[in-house]
Amino acid sequence: MPAPIVLHYWPTPNGHKITIALEEMGLPYEIRLVDIGKGEQFRPEFLAIAPNNRMPAIEDPEGPDGAPIAVFESGAILQYLARKTGMFAGGTERERVAVEQWLMWQMGGVGPMAGQANHFLRYAPQMDPPQVLPYAQDRYRQEVGRLYGVLDRQLAERRFAASDDFTIADMAIYPWASGWERQEQTLDDKPHFARWLDDCSARPGVQRGMAVAAEARSATMTPEEREILFGKR
Repeated sequence: MPAPIVLHYWPTPNGHKITIALEEMGLPYEIRLVDIGKGEQFRPEFLAIAPNNRMPAIEDPEGPDGAPIAVFESGAILQYLARKTGMFAGGTERERVAVEQWLMWQMGGVGPMAGQANHFLRYAPQMDPPQVLPYAQDRYRQEVGRLYGVLDRQLAERRFAASDDFTIADMAIYPWASGWERQEQTLDDKPHFARWLDDCSARPGVQRGMAVAAEARSATMTPEEREILFGKR
């Protein structure tokens, strides 16, 4: 039995990417919660492995050549785990290129844009004073819709994002895309995207990954938590 990977984690879309991957790959792991609402991401011991003060991050005691390694950034972690296991990243160079480009599409597009949509649609209006900014709301709502349209067209020709096989690209996209209602999106004009959501959500590994520590995150945010997450730091 390999030594468990330590996952520094909070139940957010970026955290869910890694719990899904670990569950799908059958790797043993242990969770160390990083409560971002309490500012635990700024603790020196966490910054030592994740200098950008963002989770998730992992520590693998059995890294390259058997030596321990720490990895931060969710996309880099997914690529590392795929190389470690030889799973979910394509079997040929052409397939690997397809997986990598859709992974980068998520990292550079869906994650940042959906994150901004969440912020301006859900969190900014709760600030004191409320920040209801129609331009920002429309901007990010529309861009998320455009991106999901891109994915819908891609999924018209294949079952999953990069191919007919489930890959780390899907693991990266799904936790963000599953929040489409909170992002004020519609599935009415995206039938292939809707089918893909169902296909991903039906996978036991995805279900287990999405459920990890789900109870730790509150549906509401206190003023103190908003200051920690959105203040100048």
